[in-house]
Amino acid sequence: MFGRFADQHGARAAFTLSFLASSALYLLLVAACSPSLPGVALLFASRLPAALMHTLPAAQMVITDLTTPEERPAALGRLGLCFGIGVIVGSLLGGTLSSACGIQCPAIVAFVVNLLGAVLSFTCIPTSTKEASTQDQAAPPGGPKASVFDLKAITRLLLLPGVLPIFLVKVISGFPSGLFMVMFSIISMDFFQLEAAQSGYLMSFFGVLQMVIQGLVIGRLSSHFSEGALLRASVLVFSVVGLAMALMANIFHFCLLMPGLVFSLCALNVVTDSMLTKAVSASDTGTMLGLCASVQPLTRTLGPTLGGLLYRSFGVPVFGHVQFAVNFLVLLFLWRQPMPQKKDKVW
Repeated sequence: MFGRFADQHGARAAFTLSFLASSALYLLLVAACSPSLPGVALLFASRLPAALMHTLPAAQMVITDLTTPEERPAALGRLGLCFGIGVIVGSLLGGTLSSACGIQCPAIVAFVVNLLGAVLSFTCIPTSTKEASTQDQAAPPGGPKASVFDLKAITRLLLLPGVLPIFLVKVISGFPSGLFMVMFSIISMDFFQLEAAQSGYLMSFFGVLQMVIQGLVIGRLSSHFSEGALLRASVLVFSVVGLAMALMANIFHFCLLMPGLVFSLCALNVVTDSMLTKAVSASDTGTMLGLCASVQPLTRTLGPTLGGLLYRSFGVPVFGHVQFAVNFLVLLFLWRQPMPQKKDKVW
């Protein structure tokens, strides 16, 4: 739904709304930490603004609108470089502030920064990054304006040639690693025996890898290999990493596996986002990226229940077994499925 809102109302509105929703979330988290307020109720209420927190898809829409299909994988990778820097700084600052100043401090800082982001978005980002011809195509003069909640339009996109198989690969291949990452805060304390600050340092290492791989590696690989080859490579590495995860016994083993895990996550997300936006018209890129962004909330919704059940019943190795089995089957499917050819967007 957020993707259709971005297509219809432009980049400025999408960014501003996302930052305001983030500010509301962190304000509720600050209030939940107060002993004089109903903390549990506010904690649950803080999840409601998350439905409008889609800064990454909004940024991806702008990059997609402003780049040619040939430049898109490298451009999306460089965008991931910026978000990788945010992961590094945020993890280090969050762990340090919570240890030194209390659990409320990171939420207060995040609230202020998101308010600043909302002001900058409203004053600096163009109203729309789409060409006038594209906007005319999306909304014919005198015709009814499509609704943000138009499920038929979303279904139409998924049924376009080459879209549904790639979208399903994105969902299914990344889901096992998403389960592990959802449970990682518990695994880091229970299995790896890490403290809060140490977990922050580990996530900073994750951010460094993400920054290097998305900013430097993916762009160079995309200029030498086809998107279909990169997609198969990401799924293959997912399978190998899953097999190794089933055998890991300590945090050192996990650090050795992190480069492969991060490469697979970055390559899968960048390549599938690029392939899917090429398969739709320019007026529908926001909607398509919104659908791609819905994969993460799906994982966050199902992950705690399913991941907690698997972890309690079988331990950490089960995440590696599931990741290996699922991605091995996906790899077999990709090997027999022809990848969509490069296709310029309809301008």
